[in-house]
Amino acid sequence: MVIVGNGMAGHRLAQELRARRPEVRVTLVGEEPRPAYNRVLLSTVLAGTVSADALELADCGARMRLGVRALELDTERRRVTLSDGSVLGYETLVLATGARPVLPRVPGLAADDGGPAPGVSTFRTLADCTLISRLALGGSMAVLGGGLLGVEAARGLAGLGVDVTLVHPVGHLMENQLDPEAGEVLARMLRDLGVRVLLGVGASRWQPSPDEGELVLSDGRAVRCGGVVVTAGVAPVTELARSAGLAVGRGVVVDDRLRTSAPGVYAIGECAEHRGVCHGLVGPCWEQAAVLADVLVGKDTEYTGSRPVVRLKARDVDLAAMGRVPAEPDGDTELVRVSDVTRGRYGVLALRAERLVGAILLGLPDATGPVTQLHDSGSPAPADRFGLLLGTGAAVSETPDKLPERALVCRCNGVTKARLVEAWHAGARDPEALSVLHLGHHRLRQLFGHRAAAVHLAGARGRLTVHGRPGRP
Repeated sequence: MVIVGNGMAGHRLAQELRARRPEVRVTLVGEEPRPAYNRVLLSTVLAGTVSADALELADCGARMRLGVRALELDTERRRVTLSDGSVLGYETLVLATGARPVLPRVPGLAADDGGPAPGVSTFRTLADCTLISRLALGGSMAVLGGGLLGVEAARGLAGLGVDVTLVHPVGHLMENQLDPEAGEVLARMLRDLGVRVLLGVGASRWQPSPDEGELVLSDGRAVRCGGVVVTAGVAPVTELARSAGLAVGRGVVVDDRLRTSAPGVYAIGECAEHRGVCHGLVGPCWEQAAVLADVLVGKDTEYTGSRPVVRLKARDVDLAAMGRVPAEPDGDTELVRVSDVTRGRYGVLALRAERLVGAILLGLPDATGPVTQLHDSGSPAPADRFGLLLGTGAAVSETPDKLPERALVCRCNGVTKARLVEAWHAGARDPEALSVLHLGHHRLRQLFGHRAAAVHLAGARGRLTVHGRPGRP
């Protein structure tokens, strides 16, 4: 088997296959020269709170072909040609080519080859983090795009003492996940943390210089800065599939068994388009990896879609958003909302037929876990809606043993309750042993610490207690 793409989806698929059929020979092809790492946590590297090595994922047991690209796919002869001239034959091929950052058509942002111009960086790889850190040495940066990654980048740089201006063309931040009021609360929080937030304005051109460049805005203002971080969305990488004649829409089109239009070729992750949707979050990518692993070992399994949850990874900002929250209640939808703008707290629940269909939680960390589990499980919501929203009382008192086996305990690493219990029964009692949960050793040490760390799971009931250094998870 050949997996094209050594990102989080491709790497997870190799791990899932290894767990089911260790004898299957898997070759992973990746453009980056380094082993796979957790892109979800790039903002923590940029902020200087986690080292790059801490993001490395646990070994997946595959044969690695790193620093090369897949140039040509011959689906009739079942072989793929790589950029170093080598040719790999396959019985099964999986496209996990991911997505690439989009550079807006703003003069000065793109170089002649289509990549970022001098003084410009995207925010997608560890190499990007290195470049951004170097550009930020001048003391000032602009971030273009106020979505999830843009907010994380701006907060990370501000935490390092960099003078940051966040430029967003829409009237409120993270408009794909937040309503206007939540967006305004988030903007106020960022301003209090030292980020200059400019809303409803775009960029018209970038003019680099040896010292400080100038980002000229659509309203005529100019932002002097050492560089620009562009976080303006991504596009699925589909060139290999398209040139091989596979069905391609926005992404590589797949069915419920994640098959493409070519026999023996599958696709997962950000490059895949399932029922018209291309997912850009890691949760759905990992769900697809698990389903495809089952499919490939002969199980009658289908992927029917995901219920993604957005978690902002920025120090001093606790934000989760999931599902869809309508602007106003209607005959079928109940909205429960609390707002405390001055203290940076805002929350709204959207319920239909006693089930949670959407939520926004900002500055309400005690509610995040219970609300997320309700969203994932589809269980009926408790009668005490405000208790659920505020994370208090009987609404959040369920013990962990009542969580469904598929409940995610750690979203950044895709660890479910079932995996945690399985690891416990296999003898895992410390951070090193927990590496079986797809957490790399470096990341475990970062989370649990080297000294006063203990992991305790209270028998088969599934209760986990973690004791670490003060202020750490």
